[in-house]
Amino acid sequence: MSHIEEIPCIEVLSSVVFIIEGVVEETHNPQAIESHLNTCAACRAEVEHEQAMHTLLQDVLRRSCDEKAPEDLHRSIHEELLRQASGTGVTEVVTQYSMTEISIEIDEFGNVEHREIQIEQTHVQHFIEDEK
Repeated sequence: MSHIEEIPCIEVLSSVVFIIEGVVEETHNPQAIESHLNTCAACRAEVEHEQAMHTLLQDVLRRSCDEKAPEDLHRSIHEELLRQASGTGVTEVVTQYSMTEISIEIDEFGNVEHREIQIEQTHVQHFIEDEK
């Protein structure tokens, strides 16, 4: 019979992210954490609450962050691929840096209180003539 080390609540609660993400085996003592959650109602309730908040946040992000690439981007990529395939004239080199920062505040009832989206973008374009 194997002996599972008893661990304090604080150690279990400090591993809550691993538990929620389903990777409790990456913690120092996964068997002790699982055993503790089976016997400690307070820790189990806290983990269940954190899982519910994690799921709620994912659902809100899925609903709020449904961005699609603009049609002109699709068109320009398609045109560039056709131009490269045909081997004609000008090759376009595009370097693009972008950053999207999303900040969402959610109240305890799951309502979005504040949403801020900040998008920064730098676009550099070079045209190189093919030498024949």
